[in-house]
Amino acid sequence: MTEDDFRKIALSLGGATESAHMHHPDFRVRGKIFATLGYPNRDCAVVVLSPEKQKEFVRDHPDVFEPVKGIWGERGNTKVNLPAAQTRETEKALRTAWTHFSSEGSTLNVSKDLRRLSKQTGAARRGDMLKREVKYRIAQKNKNRKRHR
Repeated sequence: MTEDDFRKIALSLGGATESAHMHHPDFRVRGKIFATLGYPNRDCAVVVLSPEKQKEFVRDHPDVFEPVKGIWGERGNTKVNLPAAQTRETEKALRTAWTHFSSEGSTLNVSKDLRRLSKQTGAARRGDMLKREVKYRIAQKNKNRKRHR
């Protein structure tokens, strides 16, 4: 598969646009990058999958797909070896990545909402703990006053 083949498949997905990120062409839907070209070299591309889907693609096509090095790979960014890639498996990977970001109910939106909720809940918990601490200190102070009378 060539860069142009990869590009044609990526841009054939509804709402996909080509842009650039870190001096590499990328493909976005709803403003989110779902694939890039030319990273880490010209014979490669990257698709952004969930870690679970990444495992499936790597298991089924180890000569084509492998996790990107480091934390990005742990999060699902998957390198595509273009010379070894066939149209069918690459299109399936691109569609999977595109689907992850294209729908309103994407897992990305759900996880952002959960993170925001947990931050709010954490703040509420900290506020509750602070209130309890203040009440405790006031009670201790009142107890000490009664003792000294």
